[in-house]
Amino acid sequence: MMRPSLRERVEQQRVQRAALGRTRARRTVTRRDGVRLEVDGHWLTGFCGNDYLGLGQHFAVTNALQDAASREGAGGLASHLVCGHHVLHQQLERELADWLGYPRALLFGSGFLANLAVVQALLGDEDLCVQDRLNHASLIDAARLAGCRLRRYPHADAEGALRQLRSVPDGAALLATDGVFSMDGDIAPLRELALVARVQHALLYVDDAHGVGVVGPDGRGSVAAARLGVEAVPLQLATLGKALGGYGAVVLGEAALIEHLAQSARPYLYTTALPPAQAAATLAAVKLARKDQWRRDRLAELIARLRAGAARHGFELLPSDTPIQPLLCGEDARAVAMAQALEAQGFWAAPIRPPTVPEGGARLRITLSALHTASDVDALLDALAWAREAVERGYRADAAQA
Repeated sequence: MMRPSLRERVEQQRVQRAALGRTRARRTVTRRDGVRLEVDGHWLTGFCGNDYLGLGQHFAVTNALQDAASREGAGGLASHLVCGHHVLHQQLERELADWLGYPRALLFGSGFLANLAVVQALLGDEDLCVQDRLNHASLIDAARLAGCRLRRYPHADAEGALRQLRSVPDGAALLATDGVFSMDGDIAPLRELALVARVQHALLYVDDAHGVGVVGPDGRGSVAAARLGVEAVPLQLATLGKALGGYGAVVLGEAALIEHLAQSARPYLYTTALPPAQAAATLAAVKLARKDQWRRDRLAELIARLRAGAARHGFELLPSDTPIQPLLCGEDARAVAMAQALEAQGFWAAPIRPPTVPEGGARLRITLSALHTASDVDALLDALAWAREAVERGYRADAAQA
């Protein structure tokens, strides 16, 4: 009996992706100036990034990065528990814990690593992880890596979460959800989920990668927006590469839980710490995010403008009050065609297709930044209307030739 050929399997999957129109292409950004990006010699206005507060190129942030790099070097030295934990890491952890109202924080190299760390460090073979069906891939992979029993409930359905927890009454249980969902832009029903977790003696963990900095009082995220704290949500994640414009992630929580992660989470123990210069830059960004309420106010104005304009043009956006404003296209080919037509008009909005989103849910994932202007939004709306007409003309022409 011969083993299956991995090369043949790879080729079969490549052919299948091509047949479905789901081959992904990397675009190379040559230069970046706020929301403007140079790609293939052309400048585009980007509506696809995650720099929601516009802090990634702020002079205070870049100056902090350069100053720290000149003193400490460009990279990390070692893992945190060997000799890589720098005073700048410590200061950043304390600033984030103070801002978000948690006893302790622990830095990680990315949100993906942080989610792997939390689930792997807390759950074992006989335990249960219950998750929203639209959770980020890192949470799904984390449960699979931990070897625990994974149960998923319909999107934003707290009663569904309760049913899944009741279905497996033995073993420790973790209820995990995104705070703001990255592809739909809506917010989890955290108060209802907190009640479910309490009744079922489960620990509630919220990945608030797209919420911290943007929603809630003082930008403290979806947990604070739901008027919850460490008792109801003992662990939460905040990424540093979204609204804070940098890179990395932090897990915040009860002191004992954070210490357990520091002592046992493999993605923390066995990887090099973030460069101290990057921690310095993010520290500067956090201080700006805490005090610059005008950035969130401008975002709210832009979101309202986009949604009102979309309704006038007959577009239906998914319900979202966050900077993530998805425009459903249905077919994969239509989403790609809309994105290409937009680019011809000077705008970049990413087409998102399965398996990132459910079958039939292909969309343009439009995202806003505090650096956008009202004129940018108005121009995007006009370009969307033009793109829709251009795509429909193409479909009609194809139908006529068939």
